Amino acid sequence: MYLWVKAFHLIAVITWFAALFYLPRLFVYHAMSEDSVSIERFKVMERKLLKGIMTPSMIVAVVLGVWLIAMMPGYMAQGWMHAKLLFVVLLLGYHHWCGRLVKTFANDANTRSHVWYRWFNEVPVVGLIVIVILVIVKPF
Repeated sequence: MYLWVKAFHLIAVITWFAALFYLPRLFVYHAMSEDSVSIERFKVMERKLLKGIMTPSMIVAVVLGVWLIAMMPGYMAQGWMHAKLLFVVLLLGYHHWCGRLVKTFANDANTRSHVWYRWFNEVPVVGLIVIVILVIVKPF
């Protein structure tokens, strides 16, 4: 059973990260848009990605991750797991920040440039690198 839960956790994490990479990229293009057709299209795309893919996959990843820890409580005694969970919490915060930005764009209230969103788009890359290294290498 453990391997099945782990497999579906990994699938959910991959889906969540795909959305964490794509939604901020949409923000880049949305911030650059000037015509109303494009702006409205980005609003729909952002809302559907957040509500239809990103949030459900995040919920599944977290639920299955908690289930995995419940199945292997010894992991909580290891430093790498604490570090991983810290980065997961930071990514959850990033996820919710993205949700606030979707609302900001939906209300035509964005004040940030496409350059800012290009940098913002790189945050989950750092999270992914750190988490994968922690889980695979288990450095401490």
